[in-house]
Amino acid sequence: MQYLYHKEAGSSSLILRGDEHRYIFKVRRHREGERIALRNLRDDDLYFYHIDALDKKEAHLLLERQETLLIQAKRPLHLGWCVIDPKSVEKILPTLNELGVDRISFIYCQRSQKSFKLDFKRLEKILLNSSQQCGRSRLMRLEMMDSLEAFVRQYPKAVMLNFSQTSLQEQADIFTVVVGCEGGFTPDEMTHFSPTQIMGLATPLILKSESAVCAVASKLLV
Repeated sequence: MQYLYHKEAGSSSLILRGDEHRYIFKVRRHREGERIALRNLRDDDLYFYHIDALDKKEAHLLLERQETLLIQAKRPLHLGWCVIDPKSVEKILPTLNELGVDRISFIYCQRSQKSFKLDFKRLEKILLNSSQQCGRSRLMRLEMMDSLEAFVRQYPKAVMLNFSQTSLQEQADIFTVVVGCEGGFTPDEMTHFSPTQIMGLATPLILKSESAVCAVASKLLV
């Protein structure tokens, strides 16, 4: 763990209780007198606290110093991801977070199952746990879009990932990529993109949606 998230990190003193106390002192085995790092994920600072007092239910922390340390990917990649099974999203979300994806817009495309409902509170908890492990200083942003047409209106420079002779290139000036769900895009949805806005990956294999988003993130961020 690179730091502990706490919404009040930056305050001169803090008290840890419940899950925060249990994780730091029963899992991570920190002791009274040691120093731990916290972030609030609203700014780019690390806050270093001295463990001043500790008992079985709570820990008292005193702020020693703070340090500005921005940890992020080399570009702000935005994924438009057509909605798939929430269980698959939850499984792959920590990987996308570690790769440095800045934002995900979940889109109800024409082939998305409307019965799939994403639990954003659960997704945020997954992102918090992942961010504490990988060290990123800003929380990934999530949003929901009703249709691909609405997404393109809001993000007109987006690129569609689909079968194409034009391969997605690492050096390309691309910041927003749309990835389809199982079954891909409908002919009607493809009309929202010009031929120059449709790109593929240099592989003859057909990727599942969750594999494709990881491939895009790896190609453009790592």
